[in-house]
Amino acid sequence: MPELPEVETVRRGLEPAMSGQVIARARVNRPDLRWPFPPRMAERLTGQTVLRLRRRSKYILADLSSDETLLIHLGMSGRMLISGDPLGQFVHNHPAPEKHDHVVLDMANGARITFNDPRRFGAMDLMPTSGAEAHPLLSKLGPEPLGNSFDETYLVAALKGRNTPVKSALLDQRIVAGLGNIYVCEALFRAGISPMRRAGRIARTRVAILVPVIRVVLQDAIEAGGSSLRDFRQTDGELGYFQHRFDVYDRESQPCRRDGCTGTIRRVVQSGRSSFYCASCQR
Repeated sequence: MPELPEVETVRRGLEPAMSGQVIARARVNRPDLRWPFPPRMAERLTGQTVLRLRRRSKYILADLSSDETLLIHLGMSGRMLISGDPLGQFVHNHPAPEKHDHVVLDMANGARITFNDPRRFGAMDLMPTSGAEAHPLLSKLGPEPLGNSFDETYLVAALKGRNTPVKSALLDQRIVAGLGNIYVCEALFRAGISPMRRAGRIARTRVAILVPVIRVVLQDAIEAGGSSLRDFRQTDGELGYFQHRFDVYDRESQPCRRDGCTGTIRRVVQSGRSSFYCASCQR
């Protein structure tokens, strides 16, 4: 499932084509994805101006001139693809419709935004912009890891007394929003912390190291366009490239990349998910 860097990459790709632009026509080609679409969704989107595109955790939020906000979740295989040429630099024909093109937004500037989702685990919803944070999918989310409220003091307090492994704690969206398996594995490696270490027993000095490491890992991944392992594509259809820079994720039995370390990467299953780590340099 796309994590924060992939969703932010998609948001940034959509912005030139959608922000400040009118949805000339919306088409909804099925009644549901993971959940039913809201009533009259195509009608409620058509004619609206996209005032702002933002991200909360793993969700894209499009604030509309109707005082409603479109919530988009990519799910396991969802893609937001742009065709046409909103910047007027080239001539691009729209591709032929595909079987899994479930929602299509034709923008007044000539761009077409297509939500394609073969597995149909994605979701869209409409909600009042005022009070959007109260939506059931957003209301219990923790702070954004790239935001000012995510700092050493917060994370120390959030982990205090927790007997769960730190890997599981960081995946808890109520503690910090947007982190997933890939980037927690990578951040714990860079911070030298074992994924099995109990969250409440990590010294404050080590938590102080972990906070900026999480930020840097996420920023590096965003700059690389996210990670493409199976389904993820950027809005132009291109792959992300951060998977080529993984230090531990999906590198079981390969040599550790840390200078001076002679260990190999191990894999252990935690709460049904694979954790990759180096036992020699992660304590």
